Amino acid sequence: MNTNSNTYTVIYTTLVCVLVAAVLAFVSQTLGPKQAANEKAETISQILTAAQFGEKEHWKEIGNAETIKFFEENLAGEPVITSTSQLKALNYKIKDGSEDLELPVYTFKNGTIVLPVYGAGLWGPVWGYIALNSDCRTIAGAYFDHESETPGLGGKIKDDPSFRAQFAGKVIDFEDVKPFNIVKGGAPEGKQNAIDAITGATMTSKGLDAAINTWLKAYDVELAQFFAAISEETEENVTIEEETSDEQ
Repeated sequence: MNTNSNTYTVIYTTLVCVLVAAVLAFVSQTLGPKQAANEKAETISQILTAAQFGEKEHWKEIGNAETIKFFEENLAGEPVITSTSQLKALNYKIKDGSEDLELPVYTFKNGTIVLPVYGAGLWGPVWGYIALNSDCRTIAGAYFDHESETPGLGGKIKDDPSFRAQFAGKVIDFEDVKPFNIVKGGAPEGKQNAIDAITGATMTSKGLDAAINTWLKAYDVELAQFFAAISEETEENVTIEEETSDEQ
């Protein structure tokens, strides 16, 4: 065949494309399960860090299998993981005021509840997890991540433990216009639903603030129902214990 002909060029190009496509498909199928496991373990490690079961480095050190095992053994309920892309889709629904929402709630056997949040930072999406005590109001801990915030500035929402540490012990106030506040220049003294913003990262702080409040407002009704159910169950248990005590 004439290697300078158009026919040769078309056949050669087609064969190369088919070969490359086959190789990519093989690699995708081969690495797909591992990539999915890595993504699942990464999400779980962020949830567990927020819930104060251990720092992120700990879960990385013990590996995917042990991290997932710990999560499943300590979670009260079905261990369904919501990926970052799913959080993004839910974020659109929340902003659009959709009533067709199935918001993820991670409830652990020790009573800790973890809620995800998602929004826009300066250069890309920011997301994270806020852990609440069983009263559904007091924050036990938090963990945040980002796609492309500036290292040393907006990137501190992930890299600076002191920023995340501010959340512990704070209270979400659903009666306030904003349930929670990240305040530039410093949170007012004594304000229980506010923390200090990151110095030099105004846009990232604002983006995270908006993400937290958007999602907390969406969770308001669900948390109220959840807390009511817990209170009712607690009252029933107390009644049973009192009746048992009287019989004895």
